[in-house]
Amino acid sequence: MSAAPDAHGESEVLGRLRAALGDRVDTTAQSRAAARADKSGHAASGMPLAVVHARSVDDVQQTLRIATATGTPVVTRGAATGLAGGANAGSGEIALSVRAMDRIVEVRPDDLLAVVEPGILNADLNSALAQHGLWWAPDPASRAISTVGGNIATGAGGLLCAKYGVVRDAVLGVDIVLADGRMLRLGHRTVKGVTGLDLTSLVIGSEGTLGVIVGATLKLRRLVPGDVCTIAATFRDVRTAAEASAAVTASGAQPAIMELMDAASLTAVHALLGLDAPTPGAAQLTIQTDGPAAAAEAEAIAAVLRTAGGSVVVSQDREEGERLLAIRRSMHPAMETLGTTLIEDISVPRSALPAMFDEIARVEREHGVVIPTVAHAGDGNLHPNFVFDAQPDAAGIVEAPPHIWAAADDLFRAALRLGGTLTGEHGVGVLKRRWLVDELGEDQWELQRQITRVFDPQGILNPGKVFARG
Repeated sequence: MSAAPDAHGESEVLGRLRAALGDRVDTTAQSRAAARADKSGHAASGMPLAVVHARSVDDVQQTLRIATATGTPVVTRGAATGLAGGANAGSGEIALSVRAMDRIVEVRPDDLLAVVEPGILNADLNSALAQHGLWWAPDPASRAISTVGGNIATGAGGLLCAKYGVVRDAVLGVDIVLADGRMLRLGHRTVKGVTGLDLTSLVIGSEGTLGVIVGATLKLRRLVPGDVCTIAATFRDVRTAAEASAAVTASGAQPAIMELMDAASLTAVHALLGLDAPTPGAAQLTIQTDGPAAAAEAEAIAAVLRTAGGSVVVSQDREEGERLLAIRRSMHPAMETLGTTLIEDISVPRSALPAMFDEIARVEREHGVVIPTVAHAGDGNLHPNFVFDAQPDAAGIVEAPPHIWAAADDLFRAALRLGGTLTGEHGVGVLKRRWLVDELGEDQWELQRQITRVFDPQGILNPGKVFARG
């Protein structure tokens, strides 16, 4: 792995960057400090050499050619909404921002595809696509502020993925610039395409370790008019709610959204929104069906939920449905009212959701911590929030204390024992790299590490993330 340049080398790197890129090289203290962190609360040590605000593929290529020639590490950034520290740039590194590369290059309604640059926000993309009667299905909670490139880099998911899939299901191809500045166009524009190895899928979720994503060919869906039905079901406790969600899946129903909130998260959101306090200990499932059969599917699901012990309300009013979903979407701001939170991300088989909630309750008891949890119950993806009190450092960063990481360690290992995974959509970044071998095993971990070196022989792309020990 290449070492970061020393002070003399840093001056050379900055000189070469400025000569090639001019005002796109930002060395202000404010920008460099901001590039150290993301929404996870974790920050890299030290500050990067500079932030390069790329406006074109050529800007990215020139940056990487200079980085390769000087052995300078590069960390790619978009909107910095990540929750695993995967885009944090530290001492001696170049923070390469592609946020300004936000064009929609092409929309083809006849082929149901769009070609976009990586910096476009999900919400902006779908606003533009709606004019063509189209939409891009991935729906992360951060959709209003996260970029398509970041979604691809982390393999993001969201509320709609139980029915409409995750980012991996909605990308036909990616354009990436390798560490040495070469650009590759991976994938295809066709519905089918199996020529050679599937390098597109390899890049999706690679967290900036294989190359810099500079473009994407996206698979779109048509906006089909139809009914939307929303179901709110309250249960006496979170285990019963989890059992009910598993029963919905086992019934063969496929709702567009199925979200579960435990008592702590539900109480916090109700307080934030000024709603009446929920019944103590109660958990809630919010489910939405769509399409021509929405009403019939909703009634069938409601019957399953009532059998499972739920108090169920079904609404066919779109505005009422959005109000119910607003409760779930308010989770993150509600957590901020409780203290500092470490927002985590695990997935288990859907049938194991009840057992995973049992494990969360055990970890709370044994470690003396509070872990409000929500789940994309339709696909088994849980977001435990570890709440703690801590003061920010001089840069405004709050690091999770050791007892929180001990509780997280216990919870991650419980998810693995249940046949689950360390991350369903946030990625590994810095925060979960210490557990990666536990899930992959030494042989697979080493093989994946070797694959990154094929793309990046010097190890300058996002060093210290994902495959690093520690």
